[in-house]
Amino acid sequence: MSETAMTHVNGRKPNFLRKLDPAVVTAFGCILLLLVLGSFYSRSFLSPEYLLQQLKVASFLGIIATGMMLVILLGQIDLSVPWTVATGAMMACAAAAYGPVGTALAVPFGILCGIGIGLVNGVGVAYLRIPSMIVTLATNAVAQGVMVVYTGGFSPQDSATAAMRYLSTGALIPGIPNVVFIWGLVGTAMVFLLRRTGFGRAVYGIGNRERAAYLSGINTRRIVMTAFAASGGLSAFGGVLLAGYASKAAQSMGDAYLLPAIAAVVLGGTSILGGRGSYLGTVAGVILITLLQSILSVTQMPEAGRQIIYGVVIILMLLLYGRAPASR
Repeated sequence: MSETAMTHVNGRKPNFLRKLDPAVVTAFGCILLLLVLGSFYSRSFLSPEYLLQQLKVASFLGIIATGMMLVILLGQIDLSVPWTVATGAMMACAAAAYGPVGTALAVPFGILCGIGIGLVNGVGVAYLRIPSMIVTLATNAVAQGVMVVYTGGFSPQDSATAAMRYLSTGALIPGIPNVVFIWGLVGTAMVFLLRRTGFGRAVYGIGNRERAAYLSGINTRRIVMTAFAASGGLSAFGGVLLAGYASKAAQSMGDAYLLPAIAAVVLGGTSILGGRGSYLGTVAGVILITLLQSILSVTQMPEAGRQIIYGVVIILMLLLYGRAPASR
């Protein structure tokens, strides 16, 4: 078929079919495949109760992956997620020990700590021009050291507040866990930010070609710094919710979220090189990773095996969707 004929055929497709991202379609197809495979291990795998529980578990990863996606769209990476999550959780619980005022400010204080870490990352990347992989890895190590000194190397003794537990385990709307509703709000805000604001257009522009974005009048440094601050705040917020879910914080609670967050974003079709991706794809990637974790847990796959699978998945998706076009 000639190129003209192919163009004519594509032009006759409905708009929603022409706009579908192959990576998003693939991710949702893999979700359906995992649901079918999971049903072979357990009949309850497709029950509404089990699926809602998986959606609840996915919400924590979804909130963290939202910030990761924002950074990856810039063509950067945030490796400070593990201890940003832990810092947000531990500082929120620590604030609760300072009476009624501390209890009331626990959640915003934990988020502010994450924003502070993100600002350090953003300044390092945007103004000092340090590669994001280096500065975020260093920030993660510093945050780890500070938290170990704070706890004396022991498990944190402070407990989560009632508000933190309610946000994670309660249900303002009957049948819908609060954390799922929160993820929906965060996701809606991110979609609006990326599609309807100058900030979102600037993020895509910087990810495609930072020099061109700068020459077009975009304050690229401020955008990059803001994106890293948002990533830190969302990671810390995820940690606050995790602490509420477990009723207390733990030093290593963020370790299990770095690779899954990156994998979820990449699985959803967001280019690791920046400039391309949709939040719907990230949602699909989060659900896919959560279902994959569930199946691996049922099959009693060791943690080392899970990390290998995440790494292989990221490499495969990079080969499929992450390579730069020849024109770049």
